[in-house]
Amino acid sequence: MKQGTINLLLVITIICISLSAILVKLSDAPSTIMVMYRMFLACVLIFPMVFKYRKSFLKINRKEWIAIVFAGIFLAGHFGLWFESLNHTSVASSTLILALQPAIALIGGLIFFKEKLDIRIVIAMGIAFIGVVVVGGGSLGSGSSALLGNILSFLAVVSVVLYLMIGQRNVKSINHWVYSFLVFLVAGITVAVFNLIGGIAFTGYTSNDWLVFIMLAIFPTGAHIIFNLLLNYVNTTTVSMSTLGEPVGASILAVILLHEMLTHVEMIGGVLIITGIFYFLRLQAGSKQPVPKESDRIYNE
Repeated sequence: MKQGTINLLLVITIICISLSAILVKLSDAPSTIMVMYRMFLACVLIFPMVFKYRKSFLKINRKEWIAIVFAGIFLAGHFGLWFESLNHTSVASSTLILALQPAIALIGGLIFFKEKLDIRIVIAMGIAFIGVVVVGGGSLGSGSSALLGNILSFLAVVSVVLYLMIGQRNVKSINHWVYSFLVFLVAGITVAVFNLIGGIAFTGYTSNDWLVFIMLAIFPTGAHIIFNLLLNYVNTTTVSMSTLGEPVGASILAVILLHEMLTHVEMIGGVLIITGIFYFLRLQAGSKQPVPKESDRIYNE
């Protein structure tokens, strides 16, 4: 896949994940219910492609099945922990902590995959991180409840990085449609068990809630499908870096859809975030990405 196509897909994922916060605001359903139906509906939507590549199920070995289960649990943990963190801390605080994802992914890559560290990539991350701090630094949460929320948000970052790193190791040997389906299914079941234990009602939600569930399954979850595809060509750090565009994308969509106004501070921070991401992608375009072996690309079968 050409670098231009990769960059285009990364931009699409930024737009898709930016819709998540907007959609969640439009529903009064419990966050774990939104996560559960988001995962299950995504499984339904991609089932035709999964059926097309159904023979891939026979090629999944025991080790890969274990990896899929853990990836699904970590994905469920990410969504559950992040949504719950928003009940305790401010959106700004949670967004700042989520912005640590590329750094944690980079550290994980250094530890588990022995990836090389380029000082220019660190600079690109630094520019984007400064932008995130500028955007959200004025309204950080305080108090014990906020501290709990910040801890939950940090654990959510760790969960999603572990999910992506499992994908980086396994998605090259498993059809990405099948991989996404199985991971979403495991994540949905994990959250369903949590809801069952917690006595949270599975039914009784409005048509507006169901519309939000469906939109979450189509757009933000669709971004995860693209992420799983891109892990055939780029590393976890690259995928994580693209998520720094979410605060900017969400802010722009909030202006258009929710009629919220951007402050000068938010606009300055947004420019820094976009600059950092653009610089990072330029560095990626100029570097030689490891290309998976043709025998590993089962998704082309």
